Amino acid sequence: MLFQKSGDAILSSLQNVWVSFSGFLSSFIVALIVFVFGLIVATAIGALVEKLARVLKLDEFLTKAGLAPYFERANLKINSGRFLGQVAFWFLTVAFFLAASDILGFYALSSFLKDILLYIPNIIIAVVIVLAAAVLGNFLKRVITASVMSARMHHAKFLGSLAGWTSIVFGFLTALVQLGIAVSIINTIITGVIAMFALAG
Repeated sequence: MLFQKSGDAILSSLQNVWVSFSGFLSSFIVALIVFVFGLIVATAIGALVEKLARVLKLDEFLTKAGLAPYFERANLKINSGRFLGQVAFWFLTVAFFLAASDILGFYALSSFLKDILLYIPNIIIAVVIVLAAAVLGNFLKRVITASVMSARMHHAKFLGSLAGWTSIVFGFLTALVQLGIAVSIINTIITGVIAMFALAG
């Protein structure tokens, strides 16, 4: 009788283990299918975005805007299609990985992935801010240099470069604020600079 009860308990335990394992295995297979499908979709969308950027000739636009020298100083080549394609690829990859994580019940990992997905738009906005600041800085440099030279004043190149780099630095600081990096310190710096110009005025 004792052996029968022990055998029933062991059998019941094994059945519970098998039910749990089979349930996890089925969830794992579904999650794997979702993730593989997501990789295929992400790869296709990334390639499509890259081709679209080439069709729209974004690289030529950025080059005409005067951004090529800034990339060359960092030993980089303007390739907006590649950048946007990779952003689209990784965004979709993380999104489908998040779905797979939810299927498996890994809620801590899902929470972490959600934070990443919410942070990616900030990176895109920060890049746009830096590019816009560089375009504006290059424009201000040319306008101020030409204006000072036409007025026959001294230090035209210096004043033009100062205006250009001021725009770039402020754009870079704004991008850091958008990314949430050292926000209080950057706000203090910007406030101090504005106060300095106000007092000088």
